[in-house]
Amino acid sequence: MGQKVNPNGLRLGINKDWDSKWYANKKDYAKFLNNDIKIREYFAKNLKDAAVSKVQVERNSKRTEIVVHTAKPGVIIGRGGEAIEKLKKEKNAVILAHYYVRPEVQEIADYIGDSFYLSKVAVELEEQTIVFCGVSFMGESAKVLNPQKTVLMPDAKADCAMAHMADEETIRAMRKKYDDLAVVCYINSTAELKRLSDVCVTSANAVRIVKALPNKDIFFIPDRNLAHFVAEQTPEKNFVYNEGYCPIHETVKIEELKQAKAEHPEAEVLTHPECPKSLLDLSDYIGSTSGIIDRVGKSDAEEFIICTENGVRYELEKRYPNKKFYFTKTEPVCEDMKMITLEKIAHVLRTGENEVQMDEALRAEFEKQHERLGDH
Repeated sequence: MGQKVNPNGLRLGINKDWDSKWYANKKDYAKFLNNDIKIREYFAKNLKDAAVSKVQVERNSKRTEIVVHTAKPGVIIGRGGEAIEKLKKEKNAVILAHYYVRPEVQEIADYIGDSFYLSKVAVELEEQTIVFCGVSFMGESAKVLNPQKTVLMPDAKADCAMAHMADEETIRAMRKKYDDLAVVCYINSTAELKRLSDVCVTSANAVRIVKALPNKDIFFIPDRNLAHFVAEQTPEKNFVYNEGYCPIHETVKIEELKQAKAEHPEAEVLTHPECPKSLLDLSDYIGSTSGIIDRVGKSDAEEFIICTENGVRYELEKRYPNKKFYFTKTEPVCEDMKMITLEKIAHVLRTGENEVQMDEALRAEFEKQHERLGDH
């Protein structure tokens, strides 16, 4: 599910494609990436307050990985010059990070996990400020379960498109059409959609919760792919499908998965149920992000093809360094998750900007959904 992180080094991934944030022109950028001495000098200078002890440079076909070791474990500096660890102590804050954010953000997080796990963890913590490194619906969930705490989002624009792919009009129309209808809402949804639903589920417990419902008719929102997966496990139910989907998992190409399987015939295929059925049919295991991570630990296989957002690579490689992980040629990337950066974390800690606000009446209704979710 997640774990406490105590970093002693910061891993920064820099794309080989030109990035104007680092250098003004492509020529100088290329020189920088190919000069270990220049790289070490740059980080030793710009992260001087962290007491840099060693800078390692690792390269692959797509990225240059820079590992910055500090003499002060956990003291990581944003490029804006703010010591994140120092700001955390000043603001009585804790940093929570979803598995899909950048590696360097996971590196400095206090807890890493899926959204429901992180929201529950926050309840048990003493810190009064939560910096939630994820997308908007995750911040809403954290605020619902922690109404007295300040919840800050490093980037207020980071959102989940699927979370909005259902509407009140359709829900009300379905309730009129089916007398015995349960509206089942995937946790990856807005607070308003959860308010209009009967029960909230995660990808990990959706099958279990739907099986336990007394209702025959199920309107599952917003994700059609997860709905079809749950429907296959609960044939006694009559599913009504919504047309929402995750743009990241939806675009994993079946041809690329077949190619990956041909290149790595001994690898197990581990797939998130938000992917289309054609991918699920070729998979050895189907489960949530946390389920995929746990599966690797339980499996005797040494190689795995991972069909979910590529941010999970960080946790997989850290937890299972002796196993190999592959993704499809076009790696699934959630650009909204990647909007979270060290600079933005330092900024909200310093300024208190991007605080999650929620109407109390809506929060109270939303909380009931989460309480029911926690019962399963």
